[in-house]
Amino acid sequence: MRALRVLRPSGGVMRGAELLAIATRRLTSAEVPDAGRDARRLLAHVLKVPPGRLTLFLPEDVTPELEVIYHTLIERRAERVPVSHLTGRRLFYGREFLVTPEVLDPRPETETLIEAALALPFHHVLDLGTGSGCILLTLLAETHTAKGVGIDLSPEALNVAYWNRNALDLGDRADLAQGSWFEPLTRTKATFDLIVSNPPYIGVDEMAGLSPEVRDHEPRMALTDEADGLTAYRHIIDHAGPFLSDGGRLMVEIGPTQGAAVAEMMRAADFQQVSTIPDLDGRDRVVLGVKATK
Repeated sequence: MRALRVLRPSGGVMRGAELLAIATRRLTSAEVPDAGRDARRLLAHVLKVPPGRLTLFLPEDVTPELEVIYHTLIERRAERVPVSHLTGRRLFYGREFLVTPEVLDPRPETETLIEAALALPFHHVLDLGTGSGCILLTLLAETHTAKGVGIDLSPEALNVAYWNRNALDLGDRADLAQGSWFEPLTRTKATFDLIVSNPPYIGVDEMAGLSPEVRDHEPRMALTDEADGLTAYRHIIDHAGPFLSDGGRLMVEIGPTQGAAVAEMMRAADFQQVSTIPDLDGRDRVVLGVKATK
């Protein structure tokens, strides 16, 4: 891979604008999508300035130490390491979350699930496959009084969720547990009026077509079920009943081609008011079902 080539001015120190131009060309040559945007985000990160105010700092000289750090990050981005893994942070629903290679990178599409969940009040929420905790913690932060539980099979992912929970000062309202789906709750009598999940839904035959940022740098177990992409939905829908209060909602994020199949699973399990909710691009993104009231 061709390394970043830097031509220093005679004074030996480069301005931010010069570094940004070189970095943008490097990322463009590496066929990184939105090369200019990523170069700016990484420079703002290195300079420790808000991305929206970076332009004010571009005429300033950049110290050689920060220049080295910036060039290193640009080279790693050229290798298709996600920006969030380089900065350790990702913005989601207006809040900043710690992100590591052990968790899925929070995506704007998942905000559709947040909006749908917040459409009606709830008091006790369960997040299955919580990962970074971005869904659970966002829902709790937006409601102020609700409490919730996040479950994940990966202890490394839970470490990230713990960090985000504490950073958002939600330790008194968010419990986290390690285990497979509902398993940590089997010895309890806990019920929830809202259950949410963004489970692994990519079919194993679709993995090769993912972008390098996703395929090579995000946890495989959070991406695919190594089958048809529907395994998690079958389990969640079949086992949700005892943990969902009468009239409670089950909401799952889906791949854009899975709406009909997942909605049919919910109807077969006697969920009521089953509906599919599109994201901002008009693609099926969330399937919702309501547990019948006895």
